[in-house]
Parts: sequence; C-alpha cells; structure tokens
Amino acid sequence: MTQLELIINQTSVTLDVDPATSLLDVLRNEVGLASPRFGCGKEQCGACCVKIDNKLVYACTHSMAEAAGQSITTVEGLGTPENPHPLQQAVMDLNAGQCGFCLSGILVTASKLLDENPAPSRSDVMTALDDHLCRCGAHNRIIDAILRAADKR
Repeated sequence: MTQLELIINQTSVTLDVDPATSLLDVLRNEVGLASPRFGCGKEQCGACCVKIDNKLVYACTHSMAEAAGQSITTVEGLGTPENPHPLQQAVMDLNAGQCGFCLSGILVTASKLLDENPAPSRSDVMTALDDHLCRCGAHNRIIDAILRAADKR
C-alpha cells in the first residue's frame, strides 16, 4: 500500500491504496462515490468516464499510479441537488435517463464537450457520445438534453 493524493471534485484526498488498483475501484469503494459505474472493465461502454485534469479517462482501466496528484471530476463534481449543472437539469427536465446506468459517463463527457464547444451541433454531440453505450435506447433524449443545456449556458 502507498499513500497517494488526489483532488476529487475539488477536495484534496489522501488514500492508502495499492497503486495498481483501478481509479474506478477507489472512487467507488474507498471514496464512496456512486456515479462512476463498472460496465465492462474494457473501455467499451463509457459508464466509468471521469475527467482527469479536464481530459476524459476510463476509470476502469486507469490505475491509481496514473491518477496520483491529479484533479478528478465525476458527476458529483458537476453540480449539487440544490444547484444542478445545466446538463443535469436538462436530463431531469426531459426525462432523458431511463435506468440512468450510463448517464454518469455521458454527463462527464458532455461537460467536457460543452467546455470545449459551448454551441455544439447535434452531430458534434453524437460524435462525442460515440463511445458510450445506452442499453435503454435513450440516446435521442440524452442528445436533446445536451443541446438544451448548451442553449442555457
């Protein structure tokens, strides 16, 4: 075990963990965050996506050794129940999430998209979400929610 420091959703955290442990396991099991999800463990579904220093990362395959000392943003870091991020509000307003399993990774990806491109086209959103699976088939409503959030920024 090694002490590693991270900044998770703007809060500094020091953890005693095996550096080979996946970031996803630490976020869920050590830190107690529910949003990053284990979907495949192979970078094929996007449910575990987080931002590390504003770059998208699959937390399921990213080791703690790679994440040490960096700033991590999960859905919990986007907004609060009292003050949701425009993406979170748009998803709620449009009932865009069916089961919600995929939404954490999608919202983190969408937040990065909107940071880089505040007025994306539908095609831009579809391209950004290309690596995300939604088994419920809610992609159209999710895309509409992202476009609505972009309009309200």
